[in-house]
Amino acid sequence: WFERTLDDSANKRLSIPEGFLAIDGILDLCLNVADGLVVNDKVIDKHIRAELPFMATENIMMDCVKDGGNRQELHEKIRVLSMEAGANVKKKGLDNNLLDLIAADPDFGKTREELEASMDPAKYVGRSVRQVENFLGNVVGPMLEKNGDLIGLKAEINV
Repeated sequence: WFERTLDDSANKRLSIPEGFLAIDGILDLCLNVADGLVVNDKVIDKHIRAELPFMATENIMMDCVKDGGNRQELHEKIRVLSMEAGANVKKKGLDNNLLDLIAADPDFGKTREELEASMDPAKYVGRSVRQVENFLGNVVGPMLEKNGDLIGLKAEINV
């Protein structure tokens, strides 16, 4: 609408450069935050293992249904037991005892050891490993090759 008029030119002269300055500042902040980033594998593994029983409930329920259990009843029991285990973790600061609660219920007919067999995190990630490898190979890799001279760049933040 305003093509070839001066109606919005002042706005463009200010907002576009300021937008680039804002982006530059945001990228400096990202560099500063990511610099020295440490990934603690053991801490991540601990958190995954704490939540894994909740992620495995559907597989546990389906295994019990295959063994003759009533899906509706088992679903409700898992819901109740999950809420109880969640309350133990969040309100009492206890460890996740969902597998113990399920093993103690005779309707599931599973021992703690049988339940532990379904606690492999790799069973619950789907295609994410291949998607990440694809992204790293097809997107990140070429960017690193093209911009390798920027690796190690530091950003100084003054507040």
